[in-house]
Amino acid sequence: MHNVEHEAANKRFLIQDNGDIAAVMTYVISSPELYIIDHTLVENAYRGQGLGDELIKAMVEYARENGIKILPLCPFAKGRFERISEYTDVLHH
Repeated sequence: MHNVEHEAANKRFLIQDNGDIAAVMTYVISSPELYIIDHTLVENAYRGQGLGDELIKAMVEYARENGIKILPLCPFAKGRFERISEYTDVLHH
């Protein structure tokens, strides 16, 4: 398990490795109650370790704590939300 940081000022969740960004997920604030995931990137050297899933999990937890719904536009996030049924409580319909 990695340390996922939420940089609210930069509208992103990220995982760093010795100061380098290993994975990052960015979002757009559509309204105070709706965040849109627009991009997820895992650097090649870190692929296959589940970092993208950790980013989504962190954002889902943040959304639950703050009464936010998520609209996953990026293909990676969209696919995860379609497959992981326990995320439906924060999915924007």
